[in-house]
Amino acid sequence: MTEHKRIADPELTEDGKRIRKIRSFVLREGRLTKGQDAAMKDFWPTMGLDHDMGMLDFAEVFGNDNPVTLEIGFGMGASLVEMAAGSPEKNFIGIEVHSPGVGACLMAAGEHGITNLRVFCHDAVEVLADCIPDTSLGGMQLFFPDPWHKKRHHKRRIVQAEFAESIRQKLSLGGIFHMATDWEHYAEHMIKIMAVAPGYENTATEGNFVPRPDWRPLTKFELRGHRLGHGVWDIMYKRTK
Repeated sequence: MTEHKRIADPELTEDGKRIRKIRSFVLREGRLTKGQDAAMKDFWPTMGLDHDMGMLDFAEVFGNDNPVTLEIGFGMGASLVEMAAGSPEKNFIGIEVHSPGVGACLMAAGEHGITNLRVFCHDAVEVLADCIPDTSLGGMQLFFPDPWHKKRHHKRRIVQAEFAESIRQKLSLGGIFHMATDWEHYAEHMIKIMAVAPGYENTATEGNFVPRPDWRPLTKFELRGHRLGHGVWDIMYKRTK
């Protein structure tokens, strides 16, 4: 099973020169453990989605018409699997470029008998553009993305005006774009972008941020941050038009 490595293939111009593209992530192929590798072989045929499948029909993918939530950058997948297990009335799609994370997610999903979860191992921007139908998502999740904290790297932050618009197009009316970060400056950046993005409304009733909802599991990383006194900011915007 080699599909999950396609993202590393270079794009070339007509004269054979490599095209350099700004990415919102750092590709870390890493080495899969035996368990992760076995999970990729065992569960990819039923839970894996490939970018070259093109535009998806969610009813065909999941075998039902339940609402779909998509998460970008699920890491090792523990919280995504927990959410899928706790909400069998919903369907979940996860996108992650780190293949060991995808393997870990599939392994956990298999152990829990999860049937309402599918995963991509590919660039999220390309998946959104080529595979996710417009107005098809009930929710979009972006939890703890790379903050690119150096000022010269801020252009690499995934939350930008163009990205916000691409998310809006994929959300159904009333659909929620839920972000979370433990970098205060990135939280402020998210608010700055989203406050002027057309067709969105902040769901916070006091200030710009919302309390962490019970259905967003605390990660081990987040729990450690709480013990050290680090803040975490949850941001929710609703599509209004």
